[in-house]
Amino acid sequence: MNKKVICIIDDDPIYQILINKIIAMSKTECELIRFKNGKEALDYFTLDTLKNLPDIILLDLEMPIMDGWDFMTEIDKIFTDQTDIYIVSSSIAYEDKEKAKTFSKVKGYFSKPIDSNKILEITKQL
Repeated sequence: MNKKVICIIDDDPIYQILINKIIAMSKTECELIRFKNGKEALDYFTLDTLKNLPDIILLDLEMPIMDGWDFMTEIDKIFTDQTDIYIVSSSIAYEDKEKAKTFSKVKGYFSKPIDSNKILEITKQL
């Protein structure tokens, strides 16, 4: 059985450390891959689409170079239905939550800081 892959796309290094620890505490057997912005992630995924697709993406919206919205627009062109995206953002704007619903791959929208219960909820699907 292949190890499941969780991808974290967020420019905040403190959040990256925190989410790594929370996932480790969830005792989920998975591989973690991390990127600082949507462009880095998109470049990685398009190298070899079939090999590099994660099972879950935890995506921030506000990032330099390529934000979460632009990432979702681009990735929607190459991803299959095997990847679920969860937005984890500091934005609590109603408009952002509504816009997220227009992307079919977005399975949830969580406000930062995300807690271990939400991570457990997400990782149970692996």
